[in-house]
Amino acid sequence: MSAPSNWFQTGLNHIWIPYAQMKTMPVPAPIAATGGTELLMPDGQRLIDGVGSWWTAVHGYNHPALIKAATDQLNLMPHVMLGGIAHEQAYRLATRLAALTPGDLSRVFFSESGSVSVEVAMKIAVQYWSNAHGEQRSKFVAFNGGYHGDTFATMSVCDPAEGMHKYFAGALADQHMVDLPATDAACAVLDDLLANDKTIAAVLVEPLIQGAGGMQMHDPSVLKSLRDLCDRHGVLLIFDEIFTGFGRTGALFAAETAAVTPDIMTLGKALTGGITPLAATIASERIYASFHDEDEGKALMHGPTFTGHAVGCAVANASIDLFEAEPRLEQVCSLEAALREGLTGLMSDDRVSDVRICGAVAAVELAHDFDIHASRQWFIDEGVFIRPLGRVVYLSPAYVVSPEHLDRLMDAIHRFVETF
Repeated sequence: MSAPSNWFQTGLNHIWIPYAQMKTMPVPAPIAATGGTELLMPDGQRLIDGVGSWWTAVHGYNHPALIKAATDQLNLMPHVMLGGIAHEQAYRLATRLAALTPGDLSRVFFSESGSVSVEVAMKIAVQYWSNAHGEQRSKFVAFNGGYHGDTFATMSVCDPAEGMHKYFAGALADQHMVDLPATDAACAVLDDLLANDKTIAAVLVEPLIQGAGGMQMHDPSVLKSLRDLCDRHGVLLIFDEIFTGFGRTGALFAAETAAVTPDIMTLGKALTGGITPLAATIASERIYASFHDEDEGKALMHGPTFTGHAVGCAVANASIDLFEAEPRLEQVCSLEAALREGLTGLMSDDRVSDVRICGAVAAVELAHDFDIHASRQWFIDEGVFIRPLGRVVYLSPAYVVSPEHLDRLMDAIHRFVETF
């Protein structure tokens, strides 16, 4: 690679990279441009992107419809606050999301990030009990292997075994962390917990795939069990669909696969096709009704500065248009079949402990530890961008990835298993 340009060399002295020890991490690969499913480096080298910029770029990069939506909105009105005034894009998007999401999920609150959307969901759950029943319920149940964000409330419902948030343990609320009810024993544990702790406001889960926890996957029956248990004990159910929403698991929302409607759902990442930050928290009509009151004190007191960001909402509307006009879910179905054909054979390799595939997600878990920094650089040298999590090498590409690019990504994983 040729020497990076001045912005890169100078910026290395000032930038603070997420999830990285700045002293020991490899120098990041500079990216000058994007297009389709490729990242273009300043020296002209192209990397096939296997992770879609943290799972967001479902339509590929620089899709003209999304770029046009952003440009048109920028020229018309980049943003106005939603306090006392309104704009078309946010209202249109809220209406469309209410129509697309399952059941009676109907009231949409916008924020700028997935983590904040989960915080909003948690606040709604706590205040619901006060508004509707005069009860103070502030505890949450979440699951081992789960991840919901890096802000303070969301850190409290992440798996503490992951270690990312260990320094903040004393500052976090104490929540219930249990195993997903995938077995009779785990169901019994959760049943007993919900029956005996009447301070629990809600159960919070990533449906079908626990993303950052290593692409751990569970059967739709787990979600049915959660709905049944929550209904039995009168506890709210929150689906964190920030990763799984908008087709990642094969249906538009993972909730549809299980035919389960949560009380609250969070969306983000693919909501704007990877173009702009935007997230949403969607509550059922029953939950919202407890806030809709003559009593001003029952209002939801939360207000991100850029809530309902006009450019973000315009791009999200254009992204939904693409789901309606182009065969995205069919592409995910074909992608899943190709991933199964190309990667499940690795299960016979002693160096591999598991292969998991669901929709447009594939995870190959190695049976041994490996140098995570060296592995990431190795993939770049091979002409692909794949970013392992722990022992898990995974793909979450754009739904429009070509068969040729997908073959190169899977071939890189096969060679990685042989090399590392």
